[in-house]
Parts: sequence; C-alpha cells; structure tokens
Amino acid sequence: MRLLIALLIVMLAALQYRLWVGEGSLAEVHGLKQEIAAQNEELARLRARNQALHAEVMDLRDGVDALEERARRDIGMIKPGEIFIQVIERSAPTKTP
Repeated sequence: MRLLIALLIVMLAALQYRLWVGEGSLAEVHGLKQEIAAQNEELARLRARNQALHAEVMDLRDGVDALEERARRDIGMIKPGEIFIQVIERSAPTKTP
C-alpha cells in the first residue's frame, strides 16, 4: 500500500512539473498568447497600410488630379504660365560665448 501511495505522489509531482515548467506549461501558453496578440496588432497595422497604398494606386491609376499633385510635390512640376517660388527659411543664428 505504501508503494502505491509513493507511486501516486511521484506521478502527481511529474504531472505538476509538466503543468508549471515543462513543454506546454502555463507560462509557455501565456507567452504564446502574448505573441499572438502582438502579431495580430502588426497584421492590423499592415492591413491598414496596404489598404492606404491600394487606394493611392487606384487614385493614381484613375485620377489625373492625384498624379498631377504627386508630380508637383515630388519633382516640382509646374504648368506653362505658372511661376515657381521656393521659400527657404533662415535658420536661427547660433550664439557664441
């Protein structure tokens, strides 16, 4: 009878060890849940970025106004008869001791 009780205690200890420390433990499951949550946030951010890029591609493909605005902003395009004015702000003077 003592041998059976000792065997049951050893089995209980082995199962508790696996639950708390071993493979598939509660700590590992908690860590994996946090990793899944972080991956889901990253996925949502990337989906929003892809959606914005897709909308920009469709706008550039279909609309002349978006294409013109982008050319004006990125490469300084001007129409005939327009005057290009570039404003350069002065940097603040540095004080020397």
